[in-house]
Amino acid sequence: MMAEEDDFDDDDDADDMAAQWAAMLDDEDEEDSESQQKGADRVLSQDEIDNLLGFNAEQGHDGETSGVRAIINSALVSYERLPMLEIIFDRLVRLTTTSLRNFTSDNVEVSLDGITSVRFGDYLNSIPLPAILSVFKAEEWDNFGLITVDSSLIYSVIDVLLGGRRSSSSMRVEGRPYTTIEMNLVRRMVEVLINDAEAAFAPLSKVTFNVDRLETNPRFATICRPANAAILVEMRVDMEDRGGKVELLIPYATIEPIRELLLQMFMGEKFGRDSIWEGHLATEIYSAKIGVDAVIYEEMMPLSKVMSFKEGQTLMFETAPTDPIYLKCGETVITEGQLGQRDRNVAVRVMKNLRKPKTTLASFEHAEQPNPMES
Repeated sequence: MMAEEDDFDDDDDADDMAAQWAAMLDDEDEEDSESQQKGADRVLSQDEIDNLLGFNAEQGHDGETSGVRAIINSALVSYERLPMLEIIFDRLVRLTTTSLRNFTSDNVEVSLDGITSVRFGDYLNSIPLPAILSVFKAEEWDNFGLITVDSSLIYSVIDVLLGGRRSSSSMRVEGRPYTTIEMNLVRRMVEVLINDAEAAFAPLSKVTFNVDRLETNPRFATICRPANAAILVEMRVDMEDRGGKVELLIPYATIEPIRELLLQMFMGEKFGRDSIWEGHLATEIYSAKIGVDAVIYEEMMPLSKVMSFKEGQTLMFETAPTDPIYLKCGETVITEGQLGQRDRNVAVRVMKNLRKPKTTLASFEHAEQPNPMES
């Protein structure tokens, strides 16, 4: 009887353990189902969506982007890598203010709205029509730029130049092409702008801008590939109660010839160049003593032939007494001369001018990047 009771107790313990395991499994299934239900009902907030896409209203346009927006803008070049551009365009705004006052005989204020980097194709698609696009060429850089004048500024300038009355209502005429008089007046204003642009670039690099053509259709104003990056300068022109916007677009390929100059932080930057030490170094180098070799003949021969030389052997040189002798300093040929005798000493008469080195102290800082035009 005792054995049977022990068997019953064991069966009861096994049943209790199985029930506990079943209850634990049921609890885990309920937790999984609740977590799945919570995951299915999870909705992203607006802040999380903005952070994912890289759009943040508090960050502004000048801050660093992240997310999808950073991937999209990763191919664009920032104008901040060329610090001198901002100085040039600030100078352009001051010059344009004075020039347009003289041009219109009115109180004109020009302000800089912004400097950004855009793709050329995106900019053409974003131009509000009607507008006049002026293509100009930089002669020294052998490339083109673009000036866009919007409709409100066009009619404001025409109204001022033709003696129109001031009115608070904005004048906007649509549905007709620009007349010849309007095109000529806008061309004169564009010539004033590009002359100021020449003066703005003059302290850095001399350049000549010439108006190539005026277009009213953006498709005919293509100056580079749509995917190319360009610098967009937005300027606001206010003439008391009227005015408009003018935009200057310069592709990066256009300013590539002066890229090294645009990398400077200020005009005439020499990156720590010490003129006093440079003059002292030039004086010491000029008074230094060097060894000069007079080479009569040179020949390349195998080492086996050199090892076979014997005492008393005569070497025949393929040269004559009248052949020129090369004067060398190290491995550099300085000039050529003729062998002779003076006061019972062997002498060399210099027959040609000295060969000046390609790298001088003035261009020593550019020695690592030689100009291909000088080679």
